Amino acid sequence: MNRTANPQPTLAFIGAGNMGGAILRGLIRQSYPATAILATGRDLERLHTLAAETGIRVTNNNIEAIEQADVVILGVKPQMMKAVCEPLVEVVQRRQPLLISIAAGLQVESLESWLGGNLPLVRSMPNTPSLVGAGIAGLYANKRVTAEHKSWVETISQAVGQAVWVDTEQQLDAVTAISGSGPAYYFLFTEALAQAGEQLGLTPELALQLARQTAAGAGRMLETADDSPAELRRKVTSPGGTTEQAILSFEQNDLRGLATKATAAAAARAAELAETLI
Repeated sequence: MNRTANPQPTLAFIGAGNMGGAILRGLIRQSYPATAILATGRDLERLHTLAAETGIRVTNNNIEAIEQADVVILGVKPQMMKAVCEPLVEVVQRRQPLLISIAAGLQVESLESWLGGNLPLVRSMPNTPSLVGAGIAGLYANKRVTAEHKSWVETISQAVGQAVWVDTEQQLDAVTAISGSGPAYYFLFTEALAQAGEQLGLTPELALQLARQTAAGAGRMLETADDSPAELRRKVTSPGGTTEQAILSFEQNDLRGLATKATAAAAARAAELAETLI
């Protein structure tokens, strides 16, 4: 691999949409050198705005960007990935960069076939809280990915939150079901809680404020406390109190079983979608 003069690898973001843009902005906030980041895209006006904001280099030529890169982040839409990848075979085979795909559902086998094979490749499953620096990404590496590569991937992923490795690609379907789709579950519960507040006589605005801030505060406690979720729940649930009555209702109506069924459905759908993108 051709290495740059910078202590950090040079990164090329092929597609700098919402997620790619969030990651590169996160890197800049963490003092990653802007001169070591390139981004490509079809919308030149948007690219130049991004360059003015961050100081990175931009181009609408994917090959030109990869010629300078040690790490290539593939951030285009899954249905566009094959068309984007196939013209890049010669340059990636010659340069042998580390490839990171943040496109949902695309399997390593498909990406390798479109890019000529025998390349170090990581699949990343980030989630939407990454847009506010509070995300978590599930990561899977093929056998050509080295320990140094993994360190690079972690630096990139942690610019917008946390990162965890899984042992098998199939486990990314479970990651999708839990953290990839998971933010929507919490949004739904917050929505339902606010609606319940309205039924109890609160104004819509006040009910939403209470539900939203409660979700945010509980999330902060989950993130910072040493206690498990079960222990945090126990501490709030006084015997014979109001919380206990609500928890008993949730348990009697099989909230845990519903969560199990819902996430199983999400994981199954992730596997189905991956098959359609081959």
